Amino acid sequence: MNRTEYYQKMKVLARDTRVKYGLSTPRVMKSDMRRIYSDQGIRVDLWDHKFKKLRGAYFNDDLGPTVLIVKGLPPDPTIFTMAHELKHHLVDRHLPIACCEIDPRNEIIEIGAEIFAAELIFPEEDFSQLLTDMGVMHGKCEAKNLVLLKRRTQTTLSYAGLAKRAEFLGFAAAGSFAKVKWQKLEEEILGEPTYKRILRWRRSHR
Repeated sequence: MNRTEYYQKMKVLARDTRVKYGLSTPRVMKSDMRRIYSDQGIRVDLWDHKFKKLRGAYFNDDLGPTVLIVKGLPPDPTIFTMAHELKHHLVDRHLPIACCEIDPRNEIIEIGAEIFAAELIFPEEDFSQLLTDMGVMHGKCEAKNLVLLKRRTQTTLSYAGLAKRAEFLGFAAAGSFAKVKWQKLEEEILGEPTYKRILRWRRSHR
């Protein structure tokens, strides 16, 4: 099996997993991932340590399958990391450990996990159809379109994930979103989020 065939197989596995566990929207929550983990018999441990690049790891030893996740990650990266590690459980459980950091020795396995995770959360076909429904043509996707797509779908795929998908599917040229400050743009388009207004009000009334 070559690299392309392997990656396609991971997409199919992700879509099959969505069907098996009733994931019908691109808003996959931590509760969904916990439900899948429970069914699969995967234990979750939270790391107190902070790593520059590493967000999670998968172990399958005498204690059974365990996923380690860096404590304190925001919701979207946590969900993506859990989906990434789920691929390792479904496909790579024969390995003693899978640390989610890409290097030449494990590149195909780790990229496959990234592809699986993105497809599990927001399938490519749904992504393409929704952008098309919004009137976005191939090669014409702008950062604001992805902000509106995320708001419309409430997807838990991060802006980085949405940008990578838009570029991969040809809705934007490679590197188009490299300098975008997503949270700032989101506030410019959609307004200041409620939690920031509440925090500002609390500070002013101390």
